[in-house]
Amino acid sequence: MALFDKLNMPGVKNIIVVASGKGGVGKSTVSANLAIAMARQGYKVGLVDADIYGPSIPKMFGIEEAKPEVTMNGDQEMIFPIEKYGVKIMSVGFFVDKSKGLIWRGPLAAKALTQLFENTYWDEIDYMVIDFPPGTGDIQLTTVQKLEVTGSIIVTTPQEIALNDARKAASMFLNEDLKIPILGVVENMSWFSPREHPDEKYYLFGQGGGQRLADELQTKLLGQIPLVIGVGEAAEKGMSAFNQADKSVIAAFEAIVEPIIVTLIP
Repeated sequence: MALFDKLNMPGVKNIIVVASGKGGVGKSTVSANLAIAMARQGYKVGLVDADIYGPSIPKMFGIEEAKPEVTMNGDQEMIFPIEKYGVKIMSVGFFVDKSKGLIWRGPLAAKALTQLFENTYWDEIDYMVIDFPPGTGDIQLTTVQKLEVTGSIIVTTPQEIALNDARKAASMFLNEDLKIPILGVVENMSWFSPREHPDEKYYLFGQGGGQRLADELQTKLLGQIPLVIGVGEAAEKGMSAFNQADKSVIAAFEAIVEPIIVTLIP
């Protein structure tokens, strides 16, 4: 018998949560572009922005003004996700004033997130990517307790302070009551290459941290993503990493997808 009552999401085959211990490591960038990379390979992909207090996915996709269609199915609301780049997207950011911060206690925020999952019409989804907020609070615990999570991805930058926080995020998935597989580690901002000298690499935040963390967790280093100014500029304009000129980032995200798909056959 399951320890927690799970939400019924029959059309969703695999649920992947993307987590980090601290903010500023590019977790949402990884979540968004991982989802797009999967969709580009022909898979049916959903993306849920689970950062209730600071949703960034609508901004990154250029759909901040979008309003999902809501209809009634009997006495229950049914919400239709917004689709862009072949990804079905749901975020609390679609339903709140972007200029105002949410002031919700943990249980209320967790309930709001549960409604997003339960009331959204996903249809058939091969891979659902969930962009977690930083840390290990009510949102993360509610999600892993309420959903049949297939696996998790830990995002970090190479420096030791980020690794320490990433270890804390990973410990939640290794909890005896949860036991959610860690599919691997993604090291973001691994190095910087100037536009004028693309063959040069500067390790601004240290070197090898992602691999050390993967070894500690007995999992894979799924990939290293270089620090590229164009990726941030693209996100500010509501475009993906695939819309900017630096091919190294595109190759990095495509490479990250491969071992995930091999592990989680849709």
